[in-house]
Amino acid sequence: MKRLPSVKQLQYLLALHEHQHFGRAAEACFVGQSTLSAAIANLEETMQTQLLERDHKTFIFTSLGEDVVRQARHIIEQCEELTEFAKSQGKPMAGPFRLGCIPTIAPFVLSEVMSLCRERYPDLQLLLREDTTDNSLHALAEGRLDMVLLALPYETGAFHTEVLAQDGFKLVLHKDWLGRGFNQDISQWPDESIFLLEREHCLTGHAVKACELEDSRKVNPFFATSLHTLTQMVNNKLGVTFIPQMAINSGLLDSTELITQLPASGNAYRDIGVAWRPTSSKARSYRLMTSLITEVLQQKCQ
Repeated sequence: MKRLPSVKQLQYLLALHEHQHFGRAAEACFVGQSTLSAAIANLEETMQTQLLERDHKTFIFTSLGEDVVRQARHIIEQCEELTEFAKSQGKPMAGPFRLGCIPTIAPFVLSEVMSLCRERYPDLQLLLREDTTDNSLHALAEGRLDMVLLALPYETGAFHTEVLAQDGFKLVLHKDWLGRGFNQDISQWPDESIFLLEREHCLTGHAVKACELEDSRKVNPFFATSLHTLTQMVNNKLGVTFIPQMAINSGLLDSTELITQLPASGNAYRDIGVAWRPTSSKARSYRLMTSLITEVLQQKCQ
């Protein structure tokens, strides 16, 4: 029988790659450093190749080692899915389901998604993580998430993506600013009158493109950190902004003196979609979750 790496050895390898330190990796795996070091050495012996370049107390992964890490991540993911499959007796939408979501969507849809999951899939353990698009996609690639709910278009690489709904943008301004010409072409607006989110939020890029904000002079160089902060700045008559319809429908503007108008660019919107790994064996669960999320979005994006 051919000698093969063990699952534990591959787990140790992934931990070492994540922490880039033998001591911290060993601590994360709840083993001694010598145990982890010996396991990595045995793994190299089994594979008959060098995974690490060692220099006294430092090391780097070889190019082949990086490739092995990517394959190991996929193998561990499959092992975890096999275990979950057995525990749920092969039923879809049972056991843990790790859903990532970006901050400009999460507060407005996840509560309803969780409620529907509890009602329809009582055996499902829905675990939520709110983070930026880049961080969420990175976690998806590493197998730490099953699916990401995000705004599109966005570069998602080899992930499978589906557009589920269109979320329109509305111009939001204080009611006292109705006569200030914001119903005219954006080129006629005062410089630095538009407030947006920090650039790490993809909503800013989608708003710039959808609402045709090519003239950077119109955008204020001070960026807000959240949609709630953004609305407070506009409510204090510092400027205007563009807010997605799902946030407005969820009551973001309640208890403010803000009003909405259609943008001068007309039908401005962002696509809301999901992404998952096409190599995963959870396709049936992904389809059912996609259908459930679509149902919620149809209510939120009207």
